[in-house]
Amino acid sequence: MSDKARTLFDALDLDHDGSLTRVEVIDALRVKGPTLAAQGVIPFWGVGNAEEASALFDEADQNGDRVLSFEEFATLVDRRFGW
Repeated sequence: MSDKARTLFDALDLDHDGSLTRVEVIDALRVKGPTLAAQGVIPFWGVGNAEEASALFDEADQNGDRVLSFEEFATLVDRRFGW
């Protein structure tokens, strides 16, 4: 898993509990996305609207428990963003 995936995961984990919920992903990308893109943490094209963030969450939630572990998240973003 890439260091960039860990940095992005930690930035999106608003309650710092070590997992991501759909609401966290949507809210964090909306609020922090442009700054994270400017810092090179996420590609600019990776900052989308709520619908796109929700779709990213669904794609990453491999076990369907409605919570993303770091491993689920990293698997998706490493592949999607080419890290």
